[in-house]
Amino acid sequence: MPTKIAIAGAGGRMGRTLIQACANDAEVTCAAATEHSDSGFIGADAGLLAGSGANSVLITATLDNADFDVLIDFTRPEPTLANIIVCEKLNAKAVIGTTGFSDPQKDQLKKASEKTAIVFAPNMSVGVSLTFKLLQLAAQTFGDSADVEIIEAHHKHKVDAPSGTALGMGEVVAKASGRSLDTHGVFARHGHTGERVPGSIGFSTIRAADIVGEHTVMFACEGERVEISHKSSSRMNYALGALRAAKWLVAHNTGLFDMQDVLNLR
Repeated sequence: MPTKIAIAGAGGRMGRTLIQACANDAEVTCAAATEHSDSGFIGADAGLLAGSGANSVLITATLDNADFDVLIDFTRPEPTLANIIVCEKLNAKAVIGTTGFSDPQKDQLKKASEKTAIVFAPNMSVGVSLTFKLLQLAAQTFGDSADVEIIEAHHKHKVDAPSGTALGMGEVVAKASGRSLDTHGVFARHGHTGERVPGSIGFSTIRAADIVGEHTVMFACEGERVEISHKSSSRMNYALGALRAAKWLVAHNTGLFDMQDVLNLR
């Protein structure tokens, strides 16, 4: 039996890409699709909207009466947390690619994972997950001998900064080198900033046009520099990674996981 997928934010660019990915994967089926209650997409056929052909799944404002195995949610923190409550009630699992959660909201996800299984990652791309592993190795190798700068670029409609992926990269580097973003992260520079503080991890943010997602982590030492980069040219890589996570999650009843778990990169 194909894994039944519910897609939150079905009318958005990521939602439509997920619907297309489901249509091309025989191991899953799009079983439900939602949008916020004021959306003009309510009642539309999800497949037709995504351009993948009619699938008889009408977009609704709630998951309350839906029949699905795994929710995939790339929306915003508040609706994501509301959807997680529904997943708990329906004994469904969740793949969360939403970014911008506060620490208390992350605690809510962790609490929910005691009742259902959740994959929560700032980036669902298989390539980005591999990049995290490379960053860990680089940070362990350089220790505090390299200046670390993280540069990220996204489309002009993205509402949080730095991106969840950039923060995730910073957390990997910090943990691997015995630092913390709380004490070593530098998120803005303006005016007379003084010399670079040793051990700091800097972030630079770009928001422009239709950039899907680009991330570079620079390890700069005296006389040499190593840069580890990932660039997305399409949202499909995120969708395919999310579907891979959803299929992996079927075998788990509870717990909070990320893409490192899904890809066995621990």
